[in-house]
Amino acid sequence: MTLILGIDPGSRITGFGVVRDTGRGCEYVASGCIRTGSGLLYERLQIVYRGVREVIQTYGPVTMGIEKVFMARNADSALKLGQARGAAIVAAAEETLEIAEYTATQVKQAVAGTGGANKDQVMMMVMHLLKLTQKPQVDASDALAIALCHAHTRSSLIPHGLNTARSRGGRLRL
Repeated sequence: MTLILGIDPGSRITGFGVVRDTGRGCEYVASGCIRTGSGLLYERLQIVYRGVREVIQTYGPVTMGIEKVFMARNADSALKLGQARGAAIVAAAEETLEIAEYTATQVKQAVAGTGGANKDQVMMMVMHLLKLTQKPQVDASDALAIALCHAHTRSSLIPHGLNTARSRGGRLRL
């Protein structure tokens, strides 16, 4: 059984989700949001970094999936998102987690069966797959979807001897 951390990065709200991959599916462990407030960017990045490390130290995942940056209409927002991703990735790397990155389309495809799914469809599938009775916060739901995508990807690659996650030594595993 593998504990998997999913991270939906943001400079104001970073969602996290932890699932247990049992080999026959995933079980919900925890989820929530790291809220950074409206301080200076470097202060918010420090909160993201510390928050992700605290989640890792609390739950003990061994691998992490994180959403890739996409270029939206606002370049400044994309840059801030990239910096929040970097803070989360460094926190996971320092805790020696294997790290894999997924596009939003990959996550939607893995969870909802279509890369064009909307947030409500993804949330409903997350609730169904993890047998949740209450809706998680939106950012936490997205993070759980990323964790589920990572679990699905790992389970489809491992039997074939492939694993594209970064190893504990920082090298790309093939």
